[in-house]
Amino acid sequence: MKKFDNYRSNLRVLETAQEQDLANEFIVSGIIDKFFVQFELGWKVLKELLTYEGVASAGSGSPREIIKQAFRFYPCIEEEVWLSMLAQRNNLSHIYDAQAARRLMETIIRDYIPAFQKLEDSILRRYHELLETL
Repeated sequence: MKKFDNYRSNLRVLETAQEQDLANEFIVSGIIDKFFVQFELGWKVLKELLTYEGVASAGSGSPREIIKQAFRFYPCIEEEVWLSMLAQRNNLSHIYDAQAARRLMETIIRDYIPAFQKLEDSILRRYHELLETL
């Protein structure tokens, strides 16, 4: 599944966030941009998997609905964390100051990267055989 391959590849880069110069505004901005891409890939992977599983509402196209359905279907999804990611993604254009960007970066490192990793691990365990055939 190409989207999952992209999800994993982007996550490898995002996982290096803690190793970067977090005092550098450009680095902080890059981490936030990578988060945005990772979130987009994440909910779209969930949409594909829910469609594969025959969940009718997966066709809605709404990230909120996909996350709510994934929470019911996949135990690895922490609904509160993923809905928080959705809210942050929707508010990215409203981050005007360095302090707000830094707070978001800290949340990405502390909460969101582990949630992305948890999803990756769960997909690899649950769909191992399917992923090998694609």
